[in-house]
Amino acid sequence: MNWVLVILGGAAGAACRYGADRMANSYLGSSLLGTFSVNIIGSLILGFLVGCAFNKANWNQEYSLLLGVGFCGSFTTFSTVTVSSVQLMSNGNYTKAIFYLVSSVVIGLIAALVGIWLAKLPFNFY
Repeated sequence: MNWVLVILGGAAGAACRYGADRMANSYLGSSLLGTFSVNIIGSLILGFLVGCAFNKANWNQEYSLLLGVGFCGSFTTFSTVTVSSVQLMSNGNYTKAIFYLVSSVVIGLIAALVGIWLAKLPFNFY
């Protein structure tokens, strides 16, 4: 059953990732912003899930498999960030590449921390 949860979450995450990339290309003319957006959103979601898993005694591990490993694992993509940065540098856009890498990591960390913090709130989100 664990494999099925990971596969289902992964399929949903991959579809959402593709959709976000297409939307960013259509509306913003850049898949770079799509990659940036999904990585920040994914960091927030995964931070929240990790916070829930650590802070909630009744947390079901199947949520982590479906949403964390499956969905977030395929929704976010570090490899695209690195390849996009290499492409920017290859085109001479060193400043943009460094800004993209640094902002992806720093804002991603902040989003993960916010997600963990949200999971600690006394509200029942689930």
